[in-house]
Amino acid sequence: MKLLDRYLMAQFAKNLALVICSLIAIYLLVDFFERMDNFLEAKKTIGLAIKYLLLKLPFMYVQLIPVCILLAGVITLGILNQHFEFMALMASGISVIRIIRPLLVAAALFTLLTLAIGQWVLPATTAATNRIWYEEVNKQIPKGIIRDGRTYFRGAKGIFSFVRPNPGKNEFLNFSFAAYDGERGLTTLLTAESATWADGAWQLTNGQQKTRTDNGAFSVTLFQTLTPAFAEAPEEFFVPPYKIEEISYSKLLRQAMDSKASHQESLVEFHRRLSYAFLGIPLLLLGIPVLLAVHKTKGRDLALAIPVSCGLAFAAWGGWSATQSLAKTATLPPGIASWSIHVLTIGIGCFLLKKYNQ
Repeated sequence: MKLLDRYLMAQFAKNLALVICSLIAIYLLVDFFERMDNFLEAKKTIGLAIKYLLLKLPFMYVQLIPVCILLAGVITLGILNQHFEFMALMASGISVIRIIRPLLVAAALFTLLTLAIGQWVLPATTAATNRIWYEEVNKQIPKGIIRDGRTYFRGAKGIFSFVRPNPGKNEFLNFSFAAYDGERGLTTLLTAESATWADGAWQLTNGQQKTRTDNGAFSVTLFQTLTPAFAEAPEEFFVPPYKIEEISYSKLLRQAMDSKASHQESLVEFHRRLSYAFLGIPLLLLGIPVLLAVHKTKGRDLALAIPVSCGLAFAAWGGWSATQSLAKTATLPPGIASWSIHVLTIGIGCFLLKKYNQ
């Protein structure tokens, strides 16, 4: 690696560390004062609150890293320009693209670090913070869990199990209900190809009902349709939406590829998280040429260059957030919704860089 590459990458890493530590400190202070009343009302200790905030550090890092990559790149190049180092490099015949290449490499390395944290660290810490905040502080105990794409729910008289292809519809596949006696012996087992909830009633289709008789054997009844009198309604199958945040990238991908599971939500979340981790590179590619253009026309003062370059890049960030809403409503395919802003931003950034380099 050449001396210039090492120098620029070191400056980028130093500025990135400064920016991310500053933003995380602000994030911690705001989060602390917002949530402290909840901890005190729940009669929880300050130690638990501090543990909660420390466990949120990986989440804060992942949330802030795209913006921090942008700011670190803009600050690094802005300081070079302010100290006439950028002008000296250009005068020696080094192109703009060659100058910013180490910054892009450093941004890619930190993006890979973000992916590693999202895969191996974030699921465990998010599960811990969710348990503290929702269960210990707010007393919101989940009534159901999801395992390998299936929902399991313990009702008043038995355990429900099913696959819900679309969380927005009350349609369930591979439905089963098992009732037990006081000694945990099976008394009733209902299985059905599908189940629906409409007009306040359940309807099961193409299944069988096993009922334990007095002598301990089971009688089996096949049915095409059955309307059981379950005490529970679908809205009681409460699996918190935040639970999907506790799943790693690889598990989300497996769920998205599993045709038997409710894969649409997992597919949207997988693309959302992965594209967000890579968002820093397109933002940097867009922010740098804008910074250089402002420097060229308005001078080397960072007070104007940084807000202008970041403002345009933040507009791209806002566009990405808007497309995520379209993906959740199935208006756009998850892949297009998550990556179209990246392609557009990189294209504009490369065009501006090429134009500036001429």
